[in-house]
Amino acid sequence: MTLLSPRPDLWTLDPEVLHLNHGSYGAVPRRTQEVLAALRTEADANPMAWFRSVAARLTASRLELASFLRTDPAGFALVPNASAGVTAALATLPIRAGSRIVLTNHAYGAVRYAAERFARLNQAEVVIVDVPLEADDETVVALLAAHLDDAAALIVDQISSATAMIFPIAALVEVCHDRGVPVVVDGAHAPGLIDAPAADGADFWTGNFHKWPAAPRATAGLVVAERWRSATLPLIVSWSEYDERLPERFDMQGTYDYAPWIAAPESLRVLDELEWPVRRTQLSAMIDEGAKIVAKALGTGIAQLARQTPTMRLVELPSTVDLTAGEAIKERVSRDLKAEITLTGFDNRGFIRLSIHAYNSLQDYQKLSERLPEVLG
Repeated sequence: MTLLSPRPDLWTLDPEVLHLNHGSYGAVPRRTQEVLAALRTEADANPMAWFRSVAARLTASRLELASFLRTDPAGFALVPNASAGVTAALATLPIRAGSRIVLTNHAYGAVRYAAERFARLNQAEVVIVDVPLEADDETVVALLAAHLDDAAALIVDQISSATAMIFPIAALVEVCHDRGVPVVVDGAHAPGLIDAPAADGADFWTGNFHKWPAAPRATAGLVVAERWRSATLPLIVSWSEYDERLPERFDMQGTYDYAPWIAAPESLRVLDELEWPVRRTQLSAMIDEGAKIVAKALGTGIAQLARQTPTMRLVELPSTVDLTAGEAIKERVSRDLKAEITLTGFDNRGFIRLSIHAYNSLQDYQKLSERLPEVLG
């Protein structure tokens, strides 16, 4: 296999900064930025003509994005982010008084807040199931299966934001459906990392395109199983409210900035140029080495997960690091090291969550390791 070289030239990222946290806000390639800017210039040159053209352009974009996910385009709608997708799913499901919405302790904070809101509105209960970081698939399924009685829904990460843990979605869907429990999958990090991420039969799946597909931010998808499509409505009531077709019903949300949704397929073409399946494998090997370099410098280790996400690793922080000062630490690392990282905590353990894309090189992790121990104190 030919070793592919890093391609920072495809981005406009500041070369003086170590960009080691692609998984939070992504980074939009230069070509996609140019398409996006041209679309916005066109919109401002003639807003009336622009909005007349939007519907057809959104249809074309949706079809490309659905094809990338290998999912049925009739059940694929565009949403601003995965949190919006989860919220739309919860607004659709019949949540009975006294029932349970089941999550794990890996759930994204905004998703948990959404579950709590809908539980309050429906006199239901949120149940958080503790799943150990190193749990294997069989253990994960057994732990969650024990809490499905009277469940209105299971909301589960495909790849956890906090821990980079991959959950066994197909097995969880099977056990839930055997008990008549709908499954909502938060696949925020899955596009580009898991092939056909919405193919496991969940009632609702949602994921972001601004992470590894590197699309403009505020571009995400919601995949809805056929039985729920007629009942699934956008969060904003607008002119497409009564469209009989699910995707179009979500398209026109008033005077929204549709340029990111329309420009998103350009980033998929950049992935093709990057030979993404091959590069993803090589990035996985690179971040393994990079995480080892950082862990050695800190005198700690790397979280050992049953199924490792291709482009994300957790490096444990020294026990002396105060996690409550996480934001201050990130700002200090940004200012003093000119490096962008993120910190995460789980089960009283603190980690640096490293995430990689095609613009990174192994030297980035070596440079981080040289002064990080000093900055962390």
